Amino acid sequence: MSHILRNKFLGSATVGERGQIVIPAEARKEYGIEIGDKIMVFAGRHGAGIILIKAEHVTRMLSDTIDQLGKIVEATKEPGEVTE
Repeated sequence: MSHILRNKFLGSATVGERGQIVIPAEARKEYGIEIGDKIMVFAGRHGAGIILIKAEHVTRMLSDTIDQLGKIVEATKEPGEVTE
């Protein structure tokens, strides 16, 4: 089965004259997207489309990634080695 068909369909949007789209109400409700929220736009895999993620989630994901990288650095240090 196609990867796209395994995802939940939340509606469709049409690109307007100025390149704007309206996020469907069901998607806004399900993901808590409100007026004024900042949305980050990423390229999908293999040019298949775009991915929209609330900026606050991107910030949290990056913070978690940095924490995990710190743990990896600590785990790979030689005994007695000091991290700068």
